[in-house]
Amino acid sequence: MQKPSLDIQVKTLPTDPGVYQYYDKDDKLLYVGKAKNLKKRVTSYFTKSHDNYKTKVLVKKINTIKHIVVETETDALLLENNLIKKHQPRFNVMLKDDKTYPWICIKKERFPRVFPTRNLIKDGSEYFGPYTNFKTVNTLLDLIKGLYQLRTCNYDLSQHKIDSGKYKVCLEYHLGNCKGGCEGLQDEKEYHQNIEAIREIVKGNFKDSLNRFRKQMVMHAEKMEFEDAQRIKEKIEVLEKYQAKSTVVNPKISNVDVFSIISDESYGYINFLQLSYGAIIRSHTTEIKKKLEETDKELLELAIIELRQRFGSRSKEIFVPIKVDVGEDLKITIPQLGDKKKIVNLSLRNAKYYRQERFKQIKIIDPDRHVKRLMAQMKKDLRLPEEPRHIECFDNSNIQGTNPVAACVVFKNGKPSKKEYRKFNIKTVEGPNDFASMEEVVYRRYKRLLEEEQPLPQLIIVDGGKGQLSSGLKALDDLNLRGKITIIGIAKRLEEIYYPGDSIPLYLDKKSESLKIIQHLRNEAHRFGITFHRQKRSKAALDTELDSIPGIGEKTVVELLKHFRSVKRISEASKKELEEVVGNSRATKVYNYYLSKKE
Repeated sequence: MQKPSLDIQVKTLPTDPGVYQYYDKDDKLLYVGKAKNLKKRVTSYFTKSHDNYKTKVLVKKINTIKHIVVETETDALLLENNLIKKHQPRFNVMLKDDKTYPWICIKKERFPRVFPTRNLIKDGSEYFGPYTNFKTVNTLLDLIKGLYQLRTCNYDLSQHKIDSGKYKVCLEYHLGNCKGGCEGLQDEKEYHQNIEAIREIVKGNFKDSLNRFRKQMVMHAEKMEFEDAQRIKEKIEVLEKYQAKSTVVNPKISNVDVFSIISDESYGYINFLQLSYGAIIRSHTTEIKKKLEETDKELLELAIIELRQRFGSRSKEIFVPIKVDVGEDLKITIPQLGDKKKIVNLSLRNAKYYRQERFKQIKIIDPDRHVKRLMAQMKKDLRLPEEPRHIECFDNSNIQGTNPVAACVVFKNGKPSKKEYRKFNIKTVEGPNDFASMEEVVYRRYKRLLEEEQPLPQLIIVDGGKGQLSSGLKALDDLNLRGKITIIGIAKRLEEIYYPGDSIPLYLDKKSESLKIIQHLRNEAHRFGITFHRQKRSKAALDTELDSIPGIGEKTVVELLKHFRSVKRISEASKKELEEVVGNSRATKVYNYYLSKKE
């Protein structure tokens, strides 16, 4: 398939948060940006007139749009930062310098310090973040300092230096912000217990700390110290909104390749995320055509080898959702939980979105391929002997047994064929009997098709469960069509799909295209049937005694009812009163009719 035009690439973008990347005709990265809504943001580049010359030049050069979908806008901000730092795109000015987002560091020391930093040093210290702004960092550190007394000096507090009396307590000790570990006034074990509590806070476990903050707020309020209470309240609000971790960056996951796969009958869609020092530096999704019904495992193994070679990856570990065999030199990890699992899920999500976009693009560029794929998927999902190119769906409609009708809608190649829709008045059934009504309309429909030598559908769907299905099947038996046409029933409550002779229903994935088409058929049959039923009820409600008067048409009836408001008043009106409304000739007919009835 040829590469879709820029217009189609924009139209098929998702509306989720993420990062978009613009490439020129030579596949060179021009620009990286973040968006809360990818489609809306990227569309704005091509629909607005830009005053900025640099933006105008950028838009002219764009040839390909790629993107990575993430969970939140914060994740998009962090990922944008990583990609700009790694690839230095020509049109990105901000974030190109070495400045990066802040982290909170718990220093690897005997009495660890806790402080903000922009530099990650591999000395065994712990780093938490990154954070998108310093307000969150400072709020966290204020919280920590308010709860725990920690040292701020950078002295080497080894035991022998403390014992030798090298250090003296500073002002922080006298202010009550430090317990004087430098003079041996604080126990090392107690200090490390505080550090463990701080770890929980920066990981996002605020429960105990927030409870303590709330108690302080109440205490200040009771003492009429409202400014202090408000200050603590603002900190609580910021902390409650804070998201401690990002699926995009985790310093513990270093130099790893992540692969995932989504597939259908004909193609496999493989996403590749490349992580370096805990940050995503590359995302690439590719499409592989199946030749001999290869399994997901086979396609993924092929893609891993090819993509690692193409991008020159030297990572020794890969994360995948299924077990693969790609040589003994690589460590294969199938994460089950935690941040590693989140990274794999992020990769799967991007593969799914890529597949959806390809479907949308194919629908526009190559509709025949789209239909063929759709029909092949339905054949597989519904266990059909052939592709359901022609589907018909039946629905009954009646209210408390009145004006019973039925509808038959026809879909060709997955789309409504409205000129072939048919509606039925129920003729042989007395009272509300959905099963008998279904049997009647199915029988009448296919008896007529057989008599007229019209093509029969590959699939019949009846709206209802086992009862309606049995009725439809009985009609096919009477016509000797059992086994020649597949018939299924769909129950409304849980979207169960029933097959003849099978008491256990089939449940399709709620997001599957096959179920969406079946639901579309069922909803269309219901709409068409209800419309016909309402028309019939309205006509029945409007039918009056006036309609039985010779020479009086519908227009005259409407005029008389508009003026007199009821049939009783018309029957009691004088000839002169009738003449004023409908003229002498028609008034005479109406007057004489009621006069004869009185006699």
